[in-house]
Amino acid sequence: MTLEDYLRQNAERYQDKVAVVCNGQQTTYGELYAAVCERAATLPRGEVIAFRSSQTLDFLTTYFAIHQAGSIAAPLEKDIPEPLFQQIADSLRLSPLPSPLSPLTFPADILYTTGTTGRSKGVIISHRAIIADAENLIEGQGFAHDLVFIISGPLNHIGSLSKVWPTVLTGATLYILEGMKDLEAFFRALDYPAAKVATFFVPATIRMLLQFSGDRLAAYARKLDFIESGAAPLPRADMLRLCELLPTTRLYNTYASTETGIIATYNYNDGRCQEGCLGRPMSHSRITIGDDGLIACQGDTLMSGYVGDSASEAPSTVLTSDTGYLDDEGMLHLRGRRGDTINVGGYKVAPTEVEAAAMALPQVSDCICIAAPHPITGTALKLLVVTAGGAKLDKRLLARSLAARLEGYKVPLLYEQVESVRRTYNGKPDRKYYRRQNEE
Repeated sequence: MTLEDYLRQNAERYQDKVAVVCNGQQTTYGELYAAVCERAATLPRGEVIAFRSSQTLDFLTTYFAIHQAGSIAAPLEKDIPEPLFQQIADSLRLSPLPSPLSPLTFPADILYTTGTTGRSKGVIISHRAIIADAENLIEGQGFAHDLVFIISGPLNHIGSLSKVWPTVLTGATLYILEGMKDLEAFFRALDYPAAKVATFFVPATIRMLLQFSGDRLAAYARKLDFIESGAAPLPRADMLRLCELLPTTRLYNTYASTETGIIATYNYNDGRCQEGCLGRPMSHSRITIGDDGLIACQGDTLMSGYVGDSASEAPSTVLTSDTGYLDDEGMLHLRGRRGDTINVGGYKVAPTEVEAAAMALPQVSDCICIAAPHPITGTALKLLVVTAGGAKLDKRLLARSLAARLEGYKVPLLYEQVESVRRTYNGKPDRKYYRRQNEE
């Protein structure tokens, strides 16, 4: 079955059940499927259809309708300039796609990895991968029919779009928000009449909630079934704080990417709260670790390839740029990302380790560790810091605090107070941006 087969099934079984809540409007499964079929009848078959992403019911209707019509959905950034939109749409229509071995391996989506720019890659996702991702999440996190899942992130990226899939498979309810800038809208979503709710956040959003609304969030501990985080490492201090505020809520760190799909997940509210742990591979996924420490993924969740690639078959293995290891329980632990490691006087430092230590300190609201030129060592660690409440940065106190938590060579030599840390669309620190700044 495809995603749309499940949508049709839900419309037959649960015709009057609310499928989507968005902008104050409720749409049932019967109404949604009828709208999808009506839209699908106006669309071409067997084409790649580019369209703009939005946090709306219309986006979901269009997305499902493209699949229903037998075409391929290519959701692009909402604010992409029109000339670039047309350029990408035209190139997608002309690009060769992998030859499917069956209807389920036919391409369903083309998702862009780092925002829709001329340098980003279009990742081809099959119908089979969508169902495998959905089943992994249902198994690993307990999506269920009576759940209301709150989505606040952009629906043209796998972090949020992948939550649509298990919600539809289980006949649950989607609650769509326009980002997290309006915290009142988020808490109104938590007040929606339902037995249990769940959501997905990037670590930067979790930090914001903990800083400004932690106690308020705790009031929903019994109703919050689970919260998933992904896209970037979650500092242990934030993990512990969430466990304290939400003692009965399952709190997941997930290993996933556009190319690999949803691979592994770990409920860190298990009494151990293991930082960097991402759990065991789920049913449709397998993980191996190479001699160089790089994580390789296999299984039905993998992409079918990149747009424009000459390969005619989908890859059987996707080699990532992440380094990690499997422990005695078979759980994946992330060490860092190849290319992010900073070489300081012959010592290799993972910037995420420095950042995690800094984020555990009450005076640090946000930070990023970068490489900076140094006249003696050639390279030195530099920490860019957003202070709590905008207080003046005490560099000596911060250095002493870090020295009590890290080996000497991991303690930054340089510090700079900044107003904010530049991040990518999915909440990751934009390390490429800072590397370019140093090169200039």
